Order: sequence, then C-alpha cells, then structure tokens
Amino acid sequence: MAEFLDLEIQDGVRMPWNVIPGTKSEAANAVVPVAAIYTPIKHFPSMPVLPYSPLRCRTCRSVLNPFSIVDFAAKIWICPFCFQRNHFPPHYASISDDNLPAELFPQYTTIEYETPGDTTPIVPPVFMFVVDTCVIEEEMSYLKSSLSQAIELLPENSLVGLITFGTFVHVHELGFGQIPKTYVFKGSKDLSKDQLLEQMSFFAKKPKPAVGVIAGARDGLSSESISRFLLPASECEFTLNSVLEELQKDPWQVPADQRATRCTSTALSIAASLLGACVPGSAARIMAFIGGPATEGSAPIVSKQLSEPIRSHKDLDKDSVPHFHKCVKFYDGLSKQLVHQGHVLDLFACALDQVGIAELKSAVESTGGLVVLAESFGHQVFKDSLKRVFQSADFDLGLSSNGIFEINCSKDMKVQGIIGPCASLEKKGPLVSDTVIGQGGTSAWKMCGLDKSTSLCLFFDIVRKETPDATAQATSNQFYFQFLTYYQNNSGQMRFRVTTLSRRWVAGPGSIQASFHLLPSFDPFYMILMISIHYCK
Repeated sequence: MAEFLDLEIQDGVRMPWNVIPGTKSEAANAVVPVAAIYTPIKHFPSMPVLPYSPLRCRTCRSVLNPFSIVDFAAKIWICPFCFQRNHFPPHYASISDDNLPAELFPQYTTIEYETPGDTTPIVPPVFMFVVDTCVIEEEMSYLKSSLSQAIELLPENSLVGLITFGTFVHVHELGFGQIPKTYVFKGSKDLSKDQLLEQMSFFAKKPKPAVGVIAGARDGLSSESISRFLLPASECEFTLNSVLEELQKDPWQVPADQRATRCTSTALSIAASLLGACVPGSAARIMAFIGGPATEGSAPIVSKQLSEPIRSHKDLDKDSVPHFHKCVKFYDGLSKQLVHQGHVLDLFACALDQVGIAELKSAVESTGGLVVLAESFGHQVFKDSLKRVFQSADFDLGLSSNGIFEINCSKDMKVQGIIGPCASLEKKGPLVSDTVIGQGGTSAWKMCGLDKSTSLCLFFDIVRKETPDATAQATSNQFYFQFLTYYQNNSGQMRFRVTTLSRRWVAGPGSIQASFHLLPSFDPFYMILMISIHYCK
C-alpha cells in the first residue's frame, strides 16, 4: 500500500483496488466496485506547467504520457490505450533517450498545459449578489456589514452585480452612480429571458437582432447595456456600498398570521437569465443570501399561512409535502440552465428555521456551488466562510470554473458514472457502460465550479471475459486510465490538466494467485469514504 499512497500524493487519485480483478466475473465476486476518487485540480508544487499544446492520439484523443511506447529513431509513439502509432510533429525532432520532453518523464504522470499566444481575452470573474431583504433589522445590519467587507476583498477586475428581493425583485443598475436606479419585477410573475431584456431596456440604443440567440456582446447586446448592471469592482465599489447602506428590510406589511412574502425562485431565475444574456460561458457565480423559506413565485417551499407548518424530514420520507415536487422540477430546470451557461450557484442560508435546501440542492450540486448554513448572518461561521471565498492568502480555496472533465481508459474497462459536483455532457462512445451510477451514460462531464479540494468518485465496469490463453494474459496485464480536465483558473487563464495512471490486473478466474494479490492491494480507508458518500446522498 505504501507504493500507492505515494502515487496518491503525486496524482491525487485513490482506489479501493490497487490491483484490479482481471475478469468481469472476478470483479463481480469482489463485491467492492472498481472505482477511484480523483481530485482534478489538486495543488502539486512540483507539477510542471508546459507552455505548449498537448500531443494527442489521432484515434482515441488520449494525450502523450509516460506510459507511451516511443520509437526515437522513427519519431513515433504508440498510444497505450488504443495502440495507434502516431508520428511526432516537427518540433519534437530533437527527442532522444537523453532529451525527453516533460510529458514522458516517469515522475510526471500529472501535468498541465497552457496554450501560448492565446489571443482569447481573459474574462474576469463575475459575482452576482442576490440578497434577501425579508429579515429583521438586526439580521439586515449583520448582512450589510459582511457584504461590505466582501466587496473590499473582490479582485479589482471582477464584475459585480446586485439583486435584492422580498415581495418584489429589484435589479440594481450600478452603471449610473449619481442617481440610484432599480428595475422592479413582481415576485409572483415568471419572466422569460427575452421579456427580461425587453423590460430592462437592453435594446433602447441598439435594435434587437431578428434571429439568433442573444447571449453576450458578440451576439447582439451592446457592452454599454451590460455595463449598466455588471461593473468592475474598482469602478462601482462606492456605488455598491452606497446602495447597501441605504438598503432596508422589505417594507411590505406582514399580517400576524402569515409569513413574509419571499420570492426566492423568481430572484434566482432573473439572476440566471441576466448572467446568461450578458456573460455566457464566463466564470460567473450567483451568490444567494437567504434568510427564510420561499413563499412566493414558481417554487414556494411553504405557503404564507402560518397555520401550514414547514415540511419536516418525516414529511419528505412519506412524500406528503404539497410543494416539494413542483419546487424540485423548477430548480432542476434552473440547474440545467446554469450548467448550459457555465455558471455557479452559491447558497448562504442563515436562519433558525428551514429555508428549503432539499428543493434547491440540485441547482447547487450540479454547478459545483458552495452551501453555508448558519443560524444568523452575524454568526462567525457565515462571516469566515464568506471571507474565504475571496481571500487568496492563508485560506485560498483555489476557486476555478468552466471545467470539462473527460475519461479515457483501456478497452477492457468501461465508465459507469461519477458521483460529484458535475453534470453529464452526454458524450456517448465505446467507453460508456450500460450500467449507470450517478452521472452516467457519458465519458465527459461539465464542472461549472470547482476548487483545489473538489473530488469526484468514478466507477468502472470490467468487461474483460475469461481468456484461456495464459500467455496472452501474462504479457498484457496492465490497465491504463487518463483523466483530462480543462478549466479556467482563478486568474482567468485556461488550463488543461492530464493525469495518467496504470494499474495491473490479476489473471485466472477463481485462481489462488488472484486472491493473493488482490487482498493486500485493498484500501480500507476507501470504504470509509464510500460509506460517508452513501449517507451524505
């Protein structure tokens, strides 16, 4: 096990079976699945970052790695996954046994690439604050104080927007600081993206395109219109602080026998549509600060009447919650929209009562968002958690975005699926197993938000049948895995990380040799992780 623990430090991968059952029947008899826990962008101080594009196999698109067979005389490398012979390009002409490129060094099984001379402009991170005003004055003052401190920690080039909600949704225009201006939307009314753009005067100076999708400055929106609602932090800090200072709790009277009118779903829908129109495909985060259950809009958690109690865990188990399925359907749709746009939903829920995390969780999980639960906006847990999102010193989370994760593996294995903060990209192919676990039926996933501790649990299916030819088994007893992660780091640069690893399999159905090698390779700590994942789900 010591050998494989060293590999975990090098690659960020941990597996229950470090020697793999060699056939489908042996894998079934082993009970514990063939799986791996992988941390895609774990920080490795010694990992090289190469200033050129990766060299990929022309058949299976795997990347050149230390397990590739290289013919230095003919300048050819053989892919270990599909055994395709590939020619090295001209700039590899000088390679030899004594002059290897970094990706062929045996210790560099995890490596990262950055594209040199990339002319694509770096898109700054975007933070859309969505603030609940249906809270008491004391909570409001705590929240405003924390938000003011967070604004000071924002990167200067980051774009910032503000939406407040209660009975109505208020979208604040920050681009005109002399006179505060907001667009008000009824909390009980659904709005499409086109209706939102029309009512917010996005086409006042520039006519609306007749055809095509309206998404960003290149597709029909003027940069002037976008900058009214999303401004660099360095330019709108004073305006934003002024708006927060004057912000009051929702002014509408709440009868003694009713709950506050809180249109959480409408506010989140407007925030998602606004970001989808202005900055699609960017590193945008919707940061929602919620102080109670939603009672208005398309996805109310509970009715306004206090006579109706908020649902409990027992009610959810019995499926006796009147609003639950409607809310889940709404937030499933919102999560698909956010995944398509590449945006993240973070949730800061601070209340003594429930706020509806069970209904909201699909939108947070699929986008890789953060959830912080506390009793009050004045609680130290909330304050520290909010600071750590933006601090880049002692408690750097290493927030990244726009991730795409792909798997390549040997032909005798197939991918069953992934458990983790990702969404399927529905990439079919020979690697995809008919058995689905978690996000399955694909070999590629979207990760809207990820950080240096984000981990994925991958499940594999052994498809190798019993082979009577013992000689053939003895000469090809290696499985290969390659994990490919394309992501945008916290400075806005696009990176491509490749982790390639090898594990051997043991031959012979029911053989003594199989048991002799399998048992010492089993990682009991993995079982603790799997039990934790099971109970968390």
